[in-house]
Amino acid sequence: MKPNFEAMTNKELKVYILAHRDDDEAIRVLFSRRNPPDSEATWYGPMVAEDGTPIEENIRIAEEAIRQRIEQANQSKQDSQS
Repeated sequence: MKPNFEAMTNKELKVYILAHRDDDEAIRVLFSRRNPPDSEATWYGPMVAEDGTPIEENIRIAEEAIRQRIEQANQSKQDSQS
């Protein structure tokens, strides 16, 4: 009998999945908890071409997005400490 994945915490579910890597149902439950869900996620292009050549424009876009996320996280941290 399988555990109740919905009742597990994310940490418990991750431990279970690491021990039962072929359990697609558990993996689906964990992925469904993503925040934001895929429908709201921002998807970026590949960083390299099939031959391994870097795609500079995609790298630049991703780096800028990372910088913005860091700035947002730092601002949220400062706001919560105030």
